[in-house]
Parts: sequence; C-alpha cells; structure tokens
Amino acid sequence: MTSRPLPPQASINAAHIDELACRGFQGALELVGRRWTGAILLAGSRGARRFSEYRAIVGGVSDRLLAQRLRELAAARLMERTVIPSTPVQIRYEPSARGLELMAVLQPLVEWGLRHGLAGRSEEPDPASDPS
Repeated sequence: MTSRPLPPQASINAAHIDELACRGFQGALELVGRRWTGAILLAGSRGARRFSEYRAIVGGVSDRLLAQRLRELAAARLMERTVIPSTPVQIRYEPSARGLELMAVLQPLVEWGLRHGLAGRSEEPDPASDPS
C-alpha cells in the first residue's frame, strides 16, 4: 500500500491533540459508530418520538437493539427520554440539543461518504475495489 499525501483541504494539524483529547475522540467515534446509532439519531432529528416511529423509520433493527440504543443515547445525553404518565404509559425519545449538535458535526462525514461511494453499505468496503 502506497502512502499518499493528503490534499491541502484535508490537511490535519494533529500536533495540538493531547492524550485526553485523543481518548475523547476515540470515545466519540465508538459511540457514534455503534450499529444503528446514526440511523436512530437521524430518525429522531426527522421527527420520530415514539418507539414504534423509530422502529418504522430504522428498518431492520430489532426491538431489543433499538431499546438498548435508545437507552445508551439517553445515557450519553444525546436523546431526552420523557415518560408521560398515561394508560398505557408513553415514553418519548427526542434528540437533545447535544444530539442535534452531533448530527450537525457529522454532516461533513456523511458528505464524505457520499463522495466516496459509501452510502448504503453495511459492511466494510473492499480495499481492492477502491479506485483512489
């Protein structure tokens, strides 16, 4: 594999990134990179609030995994969980300001994925088929 220099617009000044910042970056990537997390955040930012709405929008996710991810996102304060005492009890999940901020900063990553043909892939891309 040949190493190529980054284009000027993609240059990175990593000299100022200390160990604590690096761990924070890694933690953020691991949280966002978990299966279905991005789709769940996107569904919430598009108006889903109830579990059934998330399930309908995020096709393919199991009920168990959806419930787990919603709990994780609420614990990370990316979603606000509201319990409405009614019969039956309603639980709503809405992206918090922090979750919406995350979606905004992920937009360049989405655009990068679209430019490089990664839209819709659920598996690792084949390095042998990379034309660049």
